[in-house]
Amino acid sequence: MTLSPTNSGRLQEKFRRIRLLAMDVDGVLTDGRITYGDAGIETKTFHVHDGLGIRLLLHHGIRVCVVTGRRSEALQRRCRELGIDAVFDGVSDKAAVMDEIRSRWQLAEEDIACMGDDLPDMAMMEQAGLRIAVADAREPVKSMADVVTRSAGGKGAVREICDRILKSQGKWEEAMQRFRWKQT
Repeated sequence: MTLSPTNSGRLQEKFRRIRLLAMDVDGVLTDGRITYGDAGIETKTFHVHDGLGIRLLLHHGIRVCVVTGRRSEALQRRCRELGIDAVFDGVSDKAAVMDEIRSRWQLAEEDIACMGDDLPDMAMMEQAGLRIAVADAREPVKSMADVVTRSAGGKGAVREICDRILKSQGKWEEAMQRFRWKQT
């Protein structure tokens, strides 16, 4: 996505203001495929880069929540591993959940970034100050987005956004300090 300097500055300000990243799961945290084993167990594949990005946001005081229409034990497990305590699954009205989120944490729309990939995510994204579509999102979702990631859903798109939020808020260098290799 090419931005003019004016839009680029406005977009930078949107990233700087973010206090919560809300996202869909299938097609955003995963590649959108659903796999059933012979025993009927549903499996999901999550990208480790996205997981570290989420942990970095949480470590720096930025809330993360997932809002999804499906229920999955695999999702519950992954969220527990990452420290995401706001999991809204089995949701049919994502807009109503966003109202609840804003009320619960006393957030304005401008404090929220929202990532989606398909039509059910649009009502949720409409209530966010920063709207993000993954690279392989459906066209109507891309059309309403402020940002379209370079990476596809489940392939590091969430990490792109996490890194950009931290950089925009001046928290990137602090985040990197714990991973720097020190030569002796």
